[in-house]
Amino acid sequence: MDNFFDRTATVDSGDEEEEEFDEETGEPVDRSRKSKATNGDVDDSSEEEDDDDDEEEARRIREGFIVDDPEEDDEAARERRRERKKRRREEREEDEVLDEEDLDLIGELHPDFDHRQAEKNKFKRLKRGHRDDRSANEVRGVEDIFSDEEEGGEAVAPARGRGAFGQYGDEMDDFIEQDEFPDEEGGQLDDDLGVRAPRRPGFADLQNLRESGLDEADLEDMRGAFGNGDEFGWALEAEAENNEELADPEKPLELKDVFEPSQLIEKMLTDDDNNIRMNDVPERFQLARKPYQDQAELPEEELAEWEAEEAKWVAGMLFPKKKNISPSLRGPFEQAVKTVLRFMNVEDYEPPFIFQNRKDYLIHSEQVPISPNPNNPGAPAYDIKAEKLLSQTDLWDVLEQDLKFRAFSERRRAIRTSVAALKEQISDFSDTVFDDLLPLAAQIDDLQDLQDYLNFQYSGRLKDVAAERAEANGLQKRAGGKRSPWDKVRQGPAYHLVRAFGITADQLAVNVDKSGRRTYTDDTDLRPDDLADTLVRDPDYPTGQSILAAAKAMVVEEIVMSPRLRRYMRQIYYEKLVFDVQRTEKGHKQIDEGHPYYEFKYLRGQKVRTMMLDTPEMFLRMLKAESEGLVEVRVRLQGERKVKEDLQKAIESDSFSEVADAWNELRREVLDTALAHLHKIISKGVKDNVRSECENKLAGYCRDAYTQKLDQAPWKPRGMEAGTLPRVLALSNGGGNRSDAICWAYLEENGRVLENGKFSDLRLPAPGLAESKDVEAFVELVERRKPDVVAVSGWSVETRRLYKDLQDIIEKHTLHGAPWTDDNDQERLDPLEVVIANDEVARLYHTSNRANAEHPGLPPLTRYAIGLAKYLQSPLKEYAALGRDIVSISFDPNQQLVPEDKLLKYLETAMVDMVNLVGVEINDAVNDPYTANLLPYICGLGPRKAAYMLKIINQNGGEIITREELVGDVDQGKRQAVGPKVWTNCSSFLYISYDDNEIGADYLDNTRIHPEDYDIARKMAADALEMDEEDIKAEVDENGNNAVVRKLIKDAEQDKVNDLLLEQYAEQLETKFSQRKRATLETIRAELQNPYEELRRAFESLTTEEIFTMLTGETRDTLADGMIVPCSVKRTFLDHLEVKLDCGIDGDIPDIEYPDEMKNSGLEPRQVWAPHQTIQAKLMFIDRKKLAAKLTLRESELSVPYRRAVDHDIDEWDYEQEARDKKELKKVIDAGTWRAQRVIKHPVFRPFNSSQAEQFLQPHGRGDCVIRPSSNGPDHLAVTWKIHDDMYQHIDVLELSKENEFSVGRILKIGGKYTYSDLDELIALHVKAMAKKVDEMMGDERYQSGSKQQTEQWLTTYTEANPKRSMYAFCLNPKHPGYFYLCFKAGQNAPLSSWPVKVIPNAFELQGHKYPDMRALKNGFKLLFANRGAAGAPGAAVNGRR
Repeated sequence: MDNFFDRTATVDSGDEEEEEFDEETGEPVDRSRKSKATNGDVDDSSEEEDDDDDEEEARRIREGFIVDDPEEDDEAARERRRERKKRRREEREEDEVLDEEDLDLIGELHPDFDHRQAEKNKFKRLKRGHRDDRSANEVRGVEDIFSDEEEGGEAVAPARGRGAFGQYGDEMDDFIEQDEFPDEEGGQLDDDLGVRAPRRPGFADLQNLRESGLDEADLEDMRGAFGNGDEFGWALEAEAENNEELADPEKPLELKDVFEPSQLIEKMLTDDDNNIRMNDVPERFQLARKPYQDQAELPEEELAEWEAEEAKWVAGMLFPKKKNISPSLRGPFEQAVKTVLRFMNVEDYEPPFIFQNRKDYLIHSEQVPISPNPNNPGAPAYDIKAEKLLSQTDLWDVLEQDLKFRAFSERRRAIRTSVAALKEQISDFSDTVFDDLLPLAAQIDDLQDLQDYLNFQYSGRLKDVAAERAEANGLQKRAGGKRSPWDKVRQGPAYHLVRAFGITADQLAVNVDKSGRRTYTDDTDLRPDDLADTLVRDPDYPTGQSILAAAKAMVVEEIVMSPRLRRYMRQIYYEKLVFDVQRTEKGHKQIDEGHPYYEFKYLRGQKVRTMMLDTPEMFLRMLKAESEGLVEVRVRLQGERKVKEDLQKAIESDSFSEVADAWNELRREVLDTALAHLHKIISKGVKDNVRSECENKLAGYCRDAYTQKLDQAPWKPRGMEAGTLPRVLALSNGGGNRSDAICWAYLEENGRVLENGKFSDLRLPAPGLAESKDVEAFVELVERRKPDVVAVSGWSVETRRLYKDLQDIIEKHTLHGAPWTDDNDQERLDPLEVVIANDEVARLYHTSNRANAEHPGLPPLTRYAIGLAKYLQSPLKEYAALGRDIVSISFDPNQQLVPEDKLLKYLETAMVDMVNLVGVEINDAVNDPYTANLLPYICGLGPRKAAYMLKIINQNGGEIITREELVGDVDQGKRQAVGPKVWTNCSSFLYISYDDNEIGADYLDNTRIHPEDYDIARKMAADALEMDEEDIKAEVDENGNNAVVRKLIKDAEQDKVNDLLLEQYAEQLETKFSQRKRATLETIRAELQNPYEELRRAFESLTTEEIFTMLTGETRDTLADGMIVPCSVKRTFLDHLEVKLDCGIDGDIPDIEYPDEMKNSGLEPRQVWAPHQTIQAKLMFIDRKKLAAKLTLRESELSVPYRRAVDHDIDEWDYEQEARDKKELKKVIDAGTWRAQRVIKHPVFRPFNSSQAEQFLQPHGRGDCVIRPSSNGPDHLAVTWKIHDDMYQHIDVLELSKENEFSVGRILKIGGKYTYSDLDELIALHVKAMAKKVDEMMGDERYQSGSKQQTEQWLTTYTEANPKRSMYAFCLNPKHPGYFYLCFKAGQNAPLSSWPVKVIPNAFELQGHKYPDMRALKNGFKLLFANRGAAGAPGAAVNGRR
């Protein structure tokens, strides 16, 4: 062994302590280099370069003063810049060349200078073994790639014998020398550990090949093949010049020169963003239509055809979903869709504009005759029956379908273009599939079928067409495309056998779908195998079997790729398919009756329609469970046998002979294979389509829930109009802990925080005791500030106690809100109202950067209170301020199943609808950031256009007087904030508060009336005032266009518009101007009376169920009667037990619900339970209003697990499979039924089985553990701890010296070797100690993160690159948690071997030997290997454990 280890130590120098280190890198500084640097020998040319620049600049300035012509010769300037750049580049290249001193320092000039090695090892306490002293800059020759010797050819160390290593002799010393000091000389280690990396990027140094041993002819051949290394020098020089051009100081600085692209994208400052700002098209339209062709580019005829087809296509998609519309209205519905599409695509109107200002086109009205009334001869002879065809949500669906049709249309256009190109290239092109099926295509799936067929059938031709077009455009040279395998079959002898099948795939499809004349199958004179033997051709098809196999594969592929057959099969699948759920082995173990996936674990026969319309969330959860490997969602075709029989009849021949039977058998075989492939393709497509529809449905649910939250006005003070903002005093005790203060904030109507503070205790004292100072302070605050409402919230059940305390204070001190006047002009005072406010926005707000910026000096809980108050003042603004964080709010329990981008898109439509219903006061948006948050949702705008609008308004003076100012005014010098189209979209939703004293102000700008309808509104106002034309003209001439409306308002005559007959107005508008305005006229009449009336619902208080969920975090699904839950003991009494559930609600367990065994043994509650102990109990009843619960501990109740109610029919559940699974688990269940009674007072104890423990630990870190009951009996415990992702170790713990069955043993033994006195000691000294060893192992340089197979592949690659070296590595053993593999390979020709390494507390165990750390383990391994040998030794197990 002396050959492999250095037994002597190097004498240490006393100078070691004086070693100096670099301040930046922390590495030792070479004294010789340091001295040179200190003496100033290092040349620095930076000052000279600066001087050159200064002289050049000074010369240019002087010339500028002297020359009379102010315009400098551009050519001369460019020439000077080029010269200056060239000079700088040459100086840099000179600086990069190493001088003699530098070369001397790195040993380039003195490769044999031995004292360098001595200096390098000067401070090492142990000598190294043999290591190459090759310079990193030297290049090895071809024959020296794997050599360990120096370039000079002299070996540094003498050759060693094989010693104890047998035939692998001296290679094991590589293990030793690399591990002793792995952190030193990293550059040399890189050479030893793998393939040498290139020295630096740049030209290849082919001159070194002269030293490789190749002769001149070989070198010449190599140069001919690879060049001499400077072929692309021109490109590198051009790139360098381009980079210098970009760095030209005279070039204007742009944003992209300063900011990263990601920053520009985030801030919406890219060129695309600027185009969106300036393009006069609604921003949302631009973003949605960006991937598609602009339809305005189409010819007129094609555009008209496209519009008609799209209307029919979109109506066909939407009409089946309109359950409330009679089928007889299909025609009017399609016409309404066509009109809406024209509004969107031609006029660029967004849905809110269409719904507000074109709503008459969304309604179908007809005149229904009525019987004459003799008592009223002047009554109309008909009645108007109106039917609403499209709702506001439907308009967004139309927009979505419009985008889908654009994608569909462009895809179809691309196929038509390809087919036309083929027809030009192939003179006798006769494939009718495209002519037949393209007009019938109605879905993307149909086009995908045609595209697949096109690529399969004509791939070679399409490549030729593409090459010809590219060559014609001068893009590339003509190159022959590589033929596909199917093209080779078509051009080979096997295709003769394909034709001999007697029928094509398309003919088969025509036969089965009966879309054309039937084709009868013909048989050849030879059997298939005999015919195949006649087509043998070397070397591609040497046997008849190869011919037959190729032909069968070709026929299968042709059937699978047939678009006509796919269309037929897909139609059958959608009509007859059902979904079955098959649990996997993993799901069998993990999905128990309490698991949320149990409701579909044995589900069978679910129809597509049911999933899409009734239970979309279940289907998405099924797919999620499938992605987790717990179940398989299978598509099953009902009546599959009948479908297969029809296809067999369509493909078989009617002949009766042995040859015909052989061919029919082959046709059936091919058909079965093709159907299996088709099943996979169609099943995947069906699941994807159903998934998409279910996501849309679920996103629609979230949208509806969001709309409900947005559709509420601010909390209305008593006696005030709807929409009036309240003064709010908000309080919160946060988590409700004893140490938590009660923070409060008072907000004025305008949202300003006028006052805030803290209270410690607001509980009223017992009778006879004095009130606390906090109660007095609260009373004084209310009496001084007079809030309209007190808002309370928090994130614990203690919030309800605070709510009750405040009500008690208000009642005792008769505190009132602000006085208000009733309908009889009597002043009223009502008790101050206390409400529990919805805090979902405040929870996100109080820890946000926005809250920190707005209220930097306030504690988070006070900001939380501010968020509550702001929510009561305007829920809409608070939701809008969240931005993308809105997805953090729960709208549906299953919303996480919807992709975030899709969910955001649906939620945005809800916000857009509600903001445009409420409108935005544009001047408030300019001055108030919270109001400005609403602006991007205004019709026609978006974040880019809204920001640009505010910027221009501020540049124009910061105030808008009329809506027309938004489009600019050249005479007044006002810039345009929006273009005409965008202004048309947004103008009626941006209002300006009317001020009669403001010159030029228009009352109609304060209404929902669109400027295009101002003339109608003025006409209605004049008619209401009974003014004739002369009166109108006189009023207008004197006071302007808005004079009539102003007079109507001044005279308070708005009610007179109710006397107008709007039907007559509507008829005249439609007759004279072809404008349908009946519904718009109603809006005008309402706005003239009450401009921008609050149309939202009144503020909604939280329901009992919502308060329960907000304060506890539990729903009826997560906490229900019958569930077994952990609870903490608060106090013990003889007759009852007070407990607290994890969610915070109080529980009570009466003595009749105590365990029977405890009552029989005569134990008192305090002998069994202690305060803060965690026990398992079953919920009997939950009082959600009082936040209290009744529970039981009886064994008879605990033994019955909770099972969720599953709603399914008898034939939709696999009861037989469920019974078999329960039977298999019965023994385990029986053995473990007592475990539910075992409860231990410890924070990491959980009543879990092994799979539940693993699932619980999945999100936790390494070393975290769970103590749980053991199936080995009442005197055992089990500890499950996490080793790595999806890897857990289960430890059996034997309990000794137990006081009783419920207590923990005083002695805990593991494996008969380790003894502990309590659970905390066991966790710290056993589990945590092993976790530290795992960390140490996985942090070692020899650890490989891959599997054992990957580790062995790495060893093989290493030894192939280094044939004379040996290598080893560690990796995880997933089959035996707690073990690692030590894989090694002692040379290139040695076998791969592995030894098991066991992790034990504070050590590793290898072959029965214990090692305290990784260094000892690795050196111990080498000694064991050296002593035992690589072969024949008992410990040398190969590829496995001993």
